[in-house]
Amino acid sequence: MKNAYKKLYTEAGERLKNDPSITPWEEYPRPHLKRKEWLNLNGFWDLETESGYSGSVRVPFPLESLLSGFDGEIRYGKRMTYRRVFTVPESWRGKRVLLNFGAVSRACEIFVNEREAGEYGMPYMPFSFDITELLCEGENKIEVECVNDLDPAYPYGKQRIKRGGMWYTPCSGLWQTVWLEPVPEKHILEVACKTCGSTVEISAEGADEGVVLLEGKEYPFTGGVCRIELDHPRLWSPEEPNLYEFTVKSGEDEVGSYFALRTIETKTADGVPRLCLNGKPYFFNGLLDQGYFSDGLWTPAEPEEYARDIMKMKSLGFNMLRKHIKIEPELFYYYCDKLGMAVFQDMVNNGRYSFFRDAVLPTVGVQRLPDRLFIGNRLANKWFRVFMPCAVRLLFKHPSIVCWTIFNEGWGQFDADGMYELLKKKDPSRPIDSTSGWFHQKKTDVDSLHIYFKKLRLGKRSDLPQVISEFGGYVWKDEEHSFNPYKTYGYKILRSRGEFREALIRLYNEELLPLVKRGLSAAVYTQVSDVEDETNGLLTYDRRIMKLAPSEMLPIAEAVKAASVERCE
Repeated sequence: MKNAYKKLYTEAGERLKNDPSITPWEEYPRPHLKRKEWLNLNGFWDLETESGYSGSVRVPFPLESLLSGFDGEIRYGKRMTYRRVFTVPESWRGKRVLLNFGAVSRACEIFVNEREAGEYGMPYMPFSFDITELLCEGENKIEVECVNDLDPAYPYGKQRIKRGGMWYTPCSGLWQTVWLEPVPEKHILEVACKTCGSTVEISAEGADEGVVLLEGKEYPFTGGVCRIELDHPRLWSPEEPNLYEFTVKSGEDEVGSYFALRTIETKTADGVPRLCLNGKPYFFNGLLDQGYFSDGLWTPAEPEEYARDIMKMKSLGFNMLRKHIKIEPELFYYYCDKLGMAVFQDMVNNGRYSFFRDAVLPTVGVQRLPDRLFIGNRLANKWFRVFMPCAVRLLFKHPSIVCWTIFNEGWGQFDADGMYELLKKKDPSRPIDSTSGWFHQKKTDVDSLHIYFKKLRLGKRSDLPQVISEFGGYVWKDEEHSFNPYKTYGYKILRSRGEFREALIRLYNEELLPLVKRGLSAAVYTQVSDVEDETNGLLTYDRRIMKLAPSEMLPIAEAVKAASVERCE
């Protein structure tokens, strides 16, 4: 059956497949700490696996993806060893050399010239090692020994060995950019920005003194902190995604970064609590975004694919993506910041999924269960407590992120109120959806429902902004651009594009729009694109076909905007 699955390539993936000389992902991968000088290690690496494979694969694509070029067998829980050589540029002599990884799935050990550089076991997160003392003249060899054990104690998202339905192909190995960069002995470790009104506080960890260059002016700082009062501040929104780009110089080091000014809070408007962007009620008209691509799985052929997805969804009138139980490369969030797309960001689930508890019971109406039934695995709970703060630290700087989601439909759920308090301490500036869908506890900033098989409605918490965080999921399957010709997964199957269009428009006009008038703050339609068996996207899995035209969806977005109130009380 596996061989019968269609090999679908995006247009960018087709170019990459046909030209092995292209180095993938040539854009600097860390937009908030950007250096001019770096060496991209993406491209072809040698690979050996415990199952006997020996060959060449393309980084940064998961081994299971078409773009990796891997054609062997993956045994989950067994080690895979990547190898390649590199030469440090002569101009880097006398500087420290950092080896950076965007992310590895799941755990890895790194060796340079057969000496250990370090190990890392936090999936989805970037990490770095100073390898200066391990380098030699001429060619250097790097080895990455990694394993994807799919241990449910660690965050794993939608991966499952027996993929199908809402579960997708696992992703193993080096799946984000690997790069080297030179830094002086004393260098900037991180840049963070805090904004309040028209004031921005820029802190540069690792730098005691220096200057910030912003819009043609120099602002000196000491103690690693610079406070700037902005004249005529420009706010960020999906309609006007204003960014302030700046440079930090300290000693011999120089990095680029950016920030934006915006607020997200709850206020009362027309007697109803609503999510407000920049002090005004704002309806977040959104889509569920799984972040999977037909040729690269977790990793698109090029980062511009993120921009294309964003702009296609904006052309249909959407202003928000709910990034579903996946942490993306930072360039995804950069494009959301730059192009104007709000993000509701999920944490990545771990713990074991119970089909009966997490799907069957809620479908028949049992959607309120006490937390004591979600004890979970102690190791899984421990890792979630570690992972969530790491995710917040990584993504906090992105203004496009306007809401956090902790648990989704009970998957790995435990102590939801305690996790709300932990997240609120880490980031008090954004609202939190503690339990998206069902199994709500006491502490949350929104009343969040998933509704697929019944008429759309508001929740029972009149004291909170109302969010329908999943709905729809209608299927029209374009057979030529579908991964699995034998199975179809979705929540309502339509037989033609015309039926699909009419059903979707009717759903918005007859069910969603009346709720917007009654105070609904956000809605998330399922979903941006098809993924494997799941063919309920507005785009096909290969991004070649957009199933609806802007002229068909824009009137809905305009009606939703017109139905929203404009002022707070």
